[in-house]
Amino acid sequence: MITKDNKKEILKIILFTIVLIFVFIHIKEIWSFLGFLIHLLMPFILGIVIAFVLNILIHLIEKKLLNKVKMKDKSKRTISLVLSLAIIFTFIIVLLLLIIPQLKNTVDLFVDNMPMYEENVKDLLHYFNVDPSMIQNIEEGVKDFGNTAIEFIKNNGDQILEVTLGVASNVITVLVNFVIAVVFAIYLLVQKEKLLYQVNKVLKAYLPMKRVGKIQEICKLSNKICANFVSGQCLEAVIIGVLCFIGMLILGIPYAATISVLIGVTALIPVYGAFIGTIVGAFLIFMVSPIKALIFIIFILVLQQFEGNLIYPKVVGKSVGVPGIWVFVAVTIGASLAGVVGMLISVPVASICYSILATDVNYRIEAKNSKKILAKKKIS
Repeated sequence: MITKDNKKEILKIILFTIVLIFVFIHIKEIWSFLGFLIHLLMPFILGIVIAFVLNILIHLIEKKLLNKVKMKDKSKRTISLVLSLAIIFTFIIVLLLLIIPQLKNTVDLFVDNMPMYEENVKDLLHYFNVDPSMIQNIEEGVKDFGNTAIEFIKNNGDQILEVTLGVASNVITVLVNFVIAVVFAIYLLVQKEKLLYQVNKVLKAYLPMKRVGKIQEICKLSNKICANFVSGQCLEAVIIGVLCFIGMLILGIPYAATISVLIGVTALIPVYGAFIGTIVGAFLIFMVSPIKALIFIIFILVLQQFEGNLIYPKVVGKSVGVPGIWVFVAVTIGASLAGVVGMLISVPVASICYSILATDVNYRIEAKNSKKILAKKKIS
């Protein structure tokens, strides 16, 4: 006999199946719509991320620096917000002042040493007894390539200008989105208590209290995981940057300060960050000494193993709690959807989903086991 509860379960299964079939049929349209939606909401998503990071700093300043200062909460919030923004922007400016001049010097050095590089290549080819006519053909090929490139630029000036304008337009769009995100983040932080009160009020008005409780639990879990992840990643980035600086000084590798800062910053990006920092750092060193660039790559590989096996588990700990394969999948999907921002937020989002799913799975298994035990007791 089919009861009401059984009917509800059957309807749920049928509805879930229909939705699943619809998703599979229209997967391309749904994926493109999600991409469009994320692109449209990107300034606000970025604003939420900025607000969350700033909130960690604001909380520290309010609790550690301004805890015993007698002033209104609103004044404390304003001072904490200004100090947090000043810290972030100062860090970005110092980072740019460290990296950009070194990149310019490296490019200048590469241009100045071009004749020496050509002579070194010729000597290397002579050393391996390469036919002189082949060397001459290579030289002529390089010259022809340069002449072809110049001719292409002359003949396709309009297209190059169009591409340049397109790149400039994209840069302006990114800057505008960033400004909107910062302004939105400031509004969120200034009025966060009021916004939380309004959200809770809406939830209580339209949802059962049991659902409201679950949503609040999920939000608390998400806040805890994200806060631990951000603080852990920042501390880990500082540690690996300091270790990189000490190691480069001991090995006598140039640009120790600049590259160590770069390695520390790129370490904030899960999985791919290490590769980005290593490639840029190796390029800078290669212009000075190819041998030292090779030593640097080997050193970073060893440091990454030390960091991955000892520092990361101890510093970040179980705040992420996601197996490595799912971290890789999350970062890849995040990068395809939202670029660098997607890479940064993908791991905590995956960690939240993983924790919620694990909790629900364990709860359901325990509930089923409890039912089995009760059924056996009734039979006996």
